[in-house]
Amino acid sequence: MQVICLEEKAFYELVEQVVERLKEKNNIVRDKWVSNEEAMRLMNIKSKTTLQKLRDHGKIRFSQPEKKIILYDRDSIDTFLAKNSKDTF
Repeated sequence: MQVICLEEKAFYELVEQVVERLKEKNNIVRDKWVSNEEAMRLMNIKSKTTLQKLRDHGKIRFSQPEKKIILYDRDSIDTFLAKNSKDTF
């Protein structure tokens, strides 16, 4: 048996990461508005330009509370993905 020692700060950071993963996995307490990075992760896109095109063409809802802050509506992202999904044969 191995014993792993962690500093207190590292231990609590690890616990927070585990809790976040469990929340994601179980869809617990989802944020209504998400950042650029989270929106890109949800749609599995790598380019900020593609995200901007979706925004500019009205495909997904967004809010711009400040000049350099753009947030995306998670529900509109889910709707966009569902609308563009293909049924299986």
